[in-house]
Amino acid sequence: MRKQPFSRSSRLAFRIAIRSALLIGASVLLLNRFYLQEGWYFAGVSAGLLVLLSTVVIYFVVSRAESDRLETLNYIARNIARKRFEDYENLTTDGRDELDYLIKQSIRASKTVEREIQRLNRIENYRKEFIGDISHELKTPIFAIQGFIETLLNGAIDDTDVNRQFLKKAMRNVNRLIFLTKDLMEISKLETGELKSDVQDLHLREVVMDVTESLQYKARKENVSISVQDFDKNLLVSADRNQIKQVLINLIENAIKYNKPGGRVTVGIKPYPKNDEKVEVFVQDTGIGIDQKYIDRVTERFFRVDKSRSREKGGTGLGLAIVKHIMEAHGERFFIDSTPNVGSTFSFTLTKVERTQVSV
Repeated sequence: MRKQPFSRSSRLAFRIAIRSALLIGASVLLLNRFYLQEGWYFAGVSAGLLVLLSTVVIYFVVSRAESDRLETLNYIARNIARKRFEDYENLTTDGRDELDYLIKQSIRASKTVEREIQRLNRIENYRKEFIGDISHELKTPIFAIQGFIETLLNGAIDDTDVNRQFLKKAMRNVNRLIFLTKDLMEISKLETGELKSDVQDLHLREVVMDVTESLQYKARKENVSISVQDFDKNLLVSADRNQIKQVLINLIENAIKYNKPGGRVTVGIKPYPKNDEKVEVFVQDTGIGIDQKYIDRVTERFFRVDKSRSREKGGTGLGLAIVKHIMEAHGERFFIDSTPNVGSTFSFTLTKVERTQVSV
């Protein structure tokens, strides 16, 4: 049977009372015997009576003064042990002594444990969702590759009309698996904070031109044109070069992928109205656009507005999620503005670097 730590009789108060009373009694005994020169009998009786009286008084005082606070401390500790967290805002202490301090520390500990459990629950939910998403996304290309190879092994490999066609389809799904694995590794590092940003001063126009030139071939293949608005080539921003290049690549590739034949993609910058120390980089397209009800969800992992078109073009559904996490890691903002059948504008902020002239 489990012992009750608190009851009407306080063991702590009794121990304090009896020890204090014995000390008082011993002091009175020695005082009466050696200072007042009284006999041992009289000194012993008076000391004994004083011990009894002191025990009762001290016990009563201590138990009344400390029982409520001890019960409060025990209540908080039990709640923490049972993972039951309450709002202790109405619980006030005078801060008079160590016991009040322990109560405040216990309340702080309860809040800390609650936050940590909530964090662990979020991580666990993220892990379950992530595993479910990965299983779903990997299943389609793996089954497709399996089907193509089985067909080839069952005799189609000898048919010159279909064998190369099946091999090309299998290779396309292999490439999709490679891209998916790469994006999964990157977003996993971003979401866990493992991938750190190497922030430095960089010329923004140089980065933009480098990315757009590398994607010109893909744009021409899709019958889409890419143009860069003219802006100051000496404009410096503070950012991680490789991560900002990744952001631009993801946004421009999406703008190409979801554009219309003969469409345009425009990359440029404009002042950020809410902060003069920042600029807003935008990627604007004339594509199919996004319905307003999906705007808040397009940065979720594996979310696709048009699933069939995305898979046909080789998309992993992670591009915008990666962009969002990179901008959050930089402490910047990411915006989406889109109108169906008109086009979309994806933009993000960067902090300008003002170099002061040093006089010689």
